[in-house]
Amino acid sequence: MEYRKLPHGKDTESFGVLGLGLGGIQQATETEIETTVRCAIEKGINYFDLCAGGAKTYAPFGRAIAGQREKVFFQLHFGAVYNKEGDYGWSRNLDEIRRTFEWEMRTIGTDYADFGFLHCVDEMQDLEELLQSGVLAYIQELKAQGRVHHIGFSSHTPSVAQKALDSGLMDMMMFSLNPAYDLEQGDELGIGSVTERAALLQRCQALGVGVSVMKPFHGGKLLDAATSPFGVAMTRYQCLQYAMDRPGVLTVLPGVRGLQDLEQLLGFLQADAQQRDYSMIARFTPKDVSGNCVYCNHCQPCPAGIDIGLVNKYYDLACAGDRMAAGHYGKLTVKADACIGCGHCDRQCPFQVAQSSRMKEIARYFE
Repeated sequence: MEYRKLPHGKDTESFGVLGLGLGGIQQATETEIETTVRCAIEKGINYFDLCAGGAKTYAPFGRAIAGQREKVFFQLHFGAVYNKEGDYGWSRNLDEIRRTFEWEMRTIGTDYADFGFLHCVDEMQDLEELLQSGVLAYIQELKAQGRVHHIGFSSHTPSVAQKALDSGLMDMMMFSLNPAYDLEQGDELGIGSVTERAALLQRCQALGVGVSVMKPFHGGKLLDAATSPFGVAMTRYQCLQYAMDRPGVLTVLPGVRGLQDLEQLLGFLQADAQQRDYSMIARFTPKDVSGNCVYCNHCQPCPAGIDIGLVNKYYDLACAGDRMAAGHYGKLTVKADACIGCGHCDRQCPFQVAQSSRMKEIARYFE
């Protein structure tokens, strides 16, 4: 398992790139929910999203993390509520949100949440309601008390997410991210142009705001040729690696229905580079995306030893205003100026990027 550090966090706050969403596990028995979470932790998964899992997931989740709370990080969504039957719903009523948070703490058996998220900030009205109703102020109050360690938000809409980032209060963003959405071939939740979505992720990394990913499989549609907007099925491992390669992403949170789904996901940790290679999406790339590096490293191996994807990522982030990107680039053992102009990367790039010319451009920039 690869672990990535929360930029605004402590040294101990590092998250496995493969996390777990519990939104689809409510149909399992409480025993299976507890067993699934325990198994996930044993295999190195340490980041969980509890939203929409139904009220019945909280108690078994609490039992699974008992005695190892310090190993686990989870998101709670302020605005996700549950009725008497335990079904998920959402609210902007501060009193209801307060009651829900206290119930969640008691049921899980903990005295703090790692992340308090503004829930479903998809429209400007959502953000305004959460501010005007006092929900954000409430999370800030809990953070001051140590009952919430970090503030974040979930969104599907780049323009609204940018406004949330303007507050300067966010440490984490949960965002819907997959190749269909990024290439403007998704559904109504795949909001924003290619450029808008890329700019949002680049800004998150520049600001040190971590990203947790929801919907990496496009609700399962990408896994089946019959439902994929590309007409071709992708694998789970390709989708996961794609999301992990986006700027700012710390962890990807696919949903599971139980232990069998978890075991399928865990295979990603042993998958080789070929199994994770998602460069096939170049066949479905819109014309305005062609010529842009997506950091897939399909061009490897570079005869000069350049990590071409990483060099491109640091360059794009530096151009987007990330002050730390130049420092990261400077620490690379092999930099862009090592390019020998052999053209191997140009021939291999599925996105038609003239990488050998770009290496010269990048070298000049960082000089």
